[in-house]
Amino acid sequence: MFIRKTFTEEADIIKGCLKGERKAQQALYDAYAGKFLAIAIRYVKDRDLAEDIMIEGFMKIFEKLAQFEGKGSFEGWMKRIIVTKALLALRDNKSLIMEVNADSESAFDRSGYEFTDMETADLMNMIQELSVGYRTVFNLYAIEGFNHLEIGELLGISENTSKSQLSRARAILKQKIADQNLNERRING
Repeated sequence: MFIRKTFTEEADIIKGCLKGERKAQQALYDAYAGKFLAIAIRYVKDRDLAEDIMIEGFMKIFEKLAQFEGKGSFEGWMKRIIVTKALLALRDNKSLIMEVNADSESAFDRSGYEFTDMETADLMNMIQELSVGYRTVFNLYAIEGFNHLEIGELLGISENTSKSQLSRARAILKQKIADQNLNERRING
């Protein structure tokens, strides 16, 4: 009688992947591919490039899996690899240009900033509309949870530039939200 092995527990999946078992690798891929593709898309707008990043990220995960020491979250460890791959793709494509603007963030009107019935998708679309530099720092800080020192090291910028990029990204997003709320009030009368 043949017993078919399925991988459902994270520890079993990791052990199977370390042994090079295809079913374990497929289980890991199936569990995280959608989430990692979404992460890649947050950094690069092109879906094909995002898919390449995700696939290259999985290849790096399988290659470096023996280095995972079990300290902290396995998903967090893998996410860091995917984010790093996305940043390298931006850098390779010369898309990652940090915009340092001496103007104060007060150039953006802060009036009318409130969350009403905004959908998550609307906010994610607004984030996607940010310039590459602002979007990258915003994603790393607000979504991935990196601090400014780590962001600076990842992107090859100063900690203060990271802070400036985040501040400008937030100001732009606040203005976009205020504009959307104003437009909705005009439409709904």
